[in-house]
Amino acid sequence: MPQQDALPTVGWSTRQWLALGIGTAVGLLAVLSAVAVWTLQHSTDVSNRLVDQTSPALVAAVQLEAAMINQETGTRGYGLTGQADFLQPYTEGLSQEQTAVRQLRSLAAGPQGRSDLALVLDRAALWQQRVAAPIAASPPGTPPLIAAQRADEGKELFDSLRTAMTDQQTHLEQARSHDRADLGHVRALRNRIFSAIGAILLLNFLLVFEGLRRGVTMPLAALRRDTRQVTAGDFGHPVNPTGPSDLRALAADVESMRLRLLQELRASDHARALLDTQATELQRSNGELEQFAYVASHDLQEPLRKIASFCQLLQRRYGGQLDAKADQYIAYAVDGAERMQKLITDLLTFSRVGRVNTEITQVDLEDSLSRALDNLEVTISETAAEITHDPLPTVAGDPTLLTLLLQNLVSNAVKFRSPQRPPRVHLSAERDGGVWRLAVTDNGIGIGPEFAERVFLIFQRLHTKDAYPGSGIGLAMCRKIVEFHGGTIRTDTAPRDGTRMEFTLPAAD
Repeated sequence: MPQQDALPTVGWSTRQWLALGIGTAVGLLAVLSAVAVWTLQHSTDVSNRLVDQTSPALVAAVQLEAAMINQETGTRGYGLTGQADFLQPYTEGLSQEQTAVRQLRSLAAGPQGRSDLALVLDRAALWQQRVAAPIAASPPGTPPLIAAQRADEGKELFDSLRTAMTDQQTHLEQARSHDRADLGHVRALRNRIFSAIGAILLLNFLLVFEGLRRGVTMPLAALRRDTRQVTAGDFGHPVNPTGPSDLRALAADVESMRLRLLQELRASDHARALLDTQATELQRSNGELEQFAYVASHDLQEPLRKIASFCQLLQRRYGGQLDAKADQYIAYAVDGAERMQKLITDLLTFSRVGRVNTEITQVDLEDSLSRALDNLEVTISETAAEITHDPLPTVAGDPTLLTLLLQNLVSNAVKFRSPQRPPRVHLSAERDGGVWRLAVTDNGIGIGPEFAERVFLIFQRLHTKDAYPGSGIGLAMCRKIVEFHGGTIRTDTAPRDGTRMEFTLPAAD
């Protein structure tokens, strides 16, 4: 039957959709992560500048102003009193000035910071040179005359210094305020970026969930519903492909399989219908065969018995009174009637194997062989045959048929004996798993390899009836009995003197 082609798959597969979604999400997250890293770095830089530079510079500028005020206070007090104790704030102010200047030199950043520091230092140096240093260098005891002389100039120079320091602190305060504002903006940007990252992650999760639901879960659920309906027996229900291209391809393959199964089912239904017809015909034929067997066993036997009886009466009454030809014809008629009776009896027995009186039980082959030898007692005695056997097992089968099987095999072994020696027959048995392998070996005339299968065909004789009497049905009946019990029988074709018939029977356990 032609196989249905799979439906074409057009569009993106599940892997491609997932790659697109994950790639887009990863790209967005990468961009936002880069911005977040920059924001964090910028925030760190601003925070470090605010903590390590701007604020300490403002503190140092305030300390510098305090140092200059201490110097001005000390020189003004010394200039008014002439007492050396008043120079202590001036001396301390000089030390504080040096410390503050070193800090400002290391913290001043940018042209504005350096310019403010230079202006403050220049004006401080000018005030110290013109006013503070000369006053401090005057001998103690009386108020220095230079203090009074340069009071107005000192006030003017120190006011100019104070203005420069105020401008410097103002600029530093503005720089610190700017850094604070920048830090606040950076923190706000950082919070917005992390919020965006969280929102994108949540959105990506929702999109992935919805995409998997629509692109994978729902198509798979639809495919499962369709396949379950088909497996429930509705082979005519189509499997509709939905979803991405790979899931549609899977549904198309399942649909192709369904169509193939549907074709096979229709073919099977057709074959079953033919088989039912043939079974009916076989049943009818078996009925006719049973009718024939009944006729053969009753209606045909009676005329043959009459023919044989009257031929025998003619032979006894007129034997020797007629010529030799008449005696020969009467003998032919008697022999033909007897052989016909034997042939009909054998055919009837052959037809009944496996159909009549079949009772499967545990059969001891020792008993079956004993009954078979009792039936052959006369033949065995006349031929001086020696019959031996191994310990025989118990098998599952019909006792009557197994007795007939052994009887036929031993009878054949004795019948086809060699003229040069008395017949010797041995029955061996060996267990092989769940079966018994048995063999009947004799020292007779043997069977050629080319006739190994022919001897099991009904009415196939290898010798004339004058040389070896019989109907040619014995081994065919043996094969039918063995196969009825589920075994096999064959002729061992290995070179030897005599014949070896091997067969198998199921063990009783």
